[in-house]
This record gives sequence, C-alpha cells and structure tokens, in this order.
Amino acid sequence: MSYAVGPGDLVLCVNAAPNHVTGEPVPLVAGETYTVGAVMEFACPCGRSDALLDVGVDFAWCQTRFRLLPKPKFESRISSASVPKETVR
Repeated sequence: MSYAVGPGDLVLCVNAAPNHVTGEPVPLVAGETYTVGAVMEFACPCGRSDALLDVGVDFAWCQTRFRLLPKPKFESRISSASVPKETVR
C-alpha cells in the first residue's frame, strides 16, 4: 500500500466482499471503522498487499480491504469560567 498503517490507527472497511480464497462471507462490515491491533508483514495470498491487518475480527485481513483514516487533530480551547455576580444588599 502507499501509506503506512500502524497499531492503534483507525481504518475504514471499504471492501467486505467474500473471502477471495475460500469464497466464504467475511464478518467485516463495509463503512465500519476498525482499530488496527497489529500489522503483520506477510504478503497476502492475493498478491495485492504486502501486509495483513489484525483488527480484532477473526484473524487477519488483507490491507486492501481498508483505507487509513486521518488522525483527529487536537485543538486546545481556552474557556473562561463563569464568575457569579456579586449582589450588594
């Protein structure tokens, strides 16, 4: 793949087609996001990927089934605390 995926990254499932070796349905859901648990540097039997991703569903899946999501950007906001008004009696 043209991008580096690492443990902890969020990926989007874009291909929930049946298993290309056995033809069995896969438990992945297209459009769902998954967190990468591990990246295994094994070539996929399909020849389209140089790594398999462990996303916590069954064993490992071809990297071509997923697209890397951008990491959320942290924006610090300075908020002012509300101060109660003092009333003069």
